[in-house]
Amino acid sequence: MNKNRTDKIIVTLTKWFGIALFTAIIIWGALYFLKGYRYEQTNDAQVDAYLSPVNAKVGGYISKIYYKDNQQVQKGDTLVVIELDEYGLKRNAASAELMSSHAKLPVLAANEETQIKSIEVIKAQLSGAKAKLNQQQREFDRYKNLLADESTTQQKYENVSMSLAITQSDYDQVKASLQVAESKLNDLRAQRNAIAAEIKIKEALLERQELDIKYTVITAPFNGQIGKKTIQEGQLIQPGQTLAFLVNKTENKWVMANFKETQIGNFKIGQPVSIEVDAFSNEKFSGVIESLSPTTGSRYSLLPPDNATGNFVKIIQRIPVRIKLTDTPEKLARLSAGMNANVYVLKD
Repeated sequence: MNKNRTDKIIVTLTKWFGIALFTAIIIWGALYFLKGYRYEQTNDAQVDAYLSPVNAKVGGYISKIYYKDNQQVQKGDTLVVIELDEYGLKRNAASAELMSSHAKLPVLAANEETQIKSIEVIKAQLSGAKAKLNQQQREFDRYKNLLADESTTQQKYENVSMSLAITQSDYDQVKASLQVAESKLNDLRAQRNAIAAEIKIKEALLERQELDIKYTVITAPFNGQIGKKTIQEGQLIQPGQTLAFLVNKTENKWVMANFKETQIGNFKIGQPVSIEVDAFSNEKFSGVIESLSPTTGSRYSLLPPDNATGNFVKIIQRIPVRIKLTDTPEKLARLSAGMNANVYVLKD
C-alpha cells in the first residue's frame, strides 16, 4: 500500500517537474526569439582600452625596479632606474671638452692683442718709411734737375737714384708686413668664430649627455595601472625596448563588437546599445555606436583572402563596430581590457 502511494507521489512530482521545465523552455524560447526580433546581437565582442608601452630611451643595465605586477601608479612615479656610471663618465668627458674649448678663448684674445700692437708698430714704421721715401724722392728730383743743368756728376745722380730705389723697397717691405699682420689678425678673429661654433657644439653634446642621464630614470607618463613585469634587475636593455604596458585610467574604455555583415544594414552613429559583460552577468552597461569599420576584419589580416584565385567559398564576413560606453566612470572603472561581452543593438 505504501509502495503504491510512493509511486503516485513520484509520478505526480515528475509530471509537475516536466510541466515546469516545459513552461520554462517555452518562456526562455519566447524571450530569446523576442530579443532576437528586437535586437541585433553578437557575442563576438570585447572591452578595449589604450595600452601605452613604457619604453627605454637609453640602453644599459637595470639598477632598480620600483613596480610590481598590476600596480597602480601615479604620473611621475619612478618605474625603472638604469645604471648611471657609464653615462656619468660620458657627461664628465663632454664637460672637460667644453672647458678645453673655453680655455682657448683667453689665449686667442692675448694673441689678438699682441697682433694689434704689432700692427701699430708696423704702421709707425710705415709712416717713417713713407717720410724717408718722400725725402729721398725730393733728393732724386733735385739731382735730376742738377744733372740736366750739368751741375752735378752722373755718378752722384746714379747714387741718389739707387738710394731712392732702396728706400722704395724698404717702404714696400714695411707695407707688405702690415698687410701680413692685418691678415693674421683676421685669421685670429676667424679662429674665434670657429672656437665659438665649437663651444656651441660641445655645449649641445653636454646637454645630450645630461639628457641621457635624465633618461636613466624612467617614470610613469600618466596615472594608470601597470601590467605584468617582464624585466629583472641587472638585465641589459636596449634603446626603444618596451619595458611594460600601462593602462591609462583617465582615458575612456570602449567595446569593439564584430557583427555579421547581414546585421549592420540599419546601424547608425549614435544608435543606443546594451552590453552584458561575462564578468558581471547580472549587470548591464549602456553605450552608443561610435563608428563602423570601413572594411571587414579579414582585410586587416597579414594575408587577406583573394577570391579571384578560384577557390571561392562564400563566408559571411564580420564588420568591427566601435561602441562608446556612456556609464559613469565609477561603473566603468571595474571593466578591464579584454573582457568578453554580449552586445545588443536595438533595431529601428
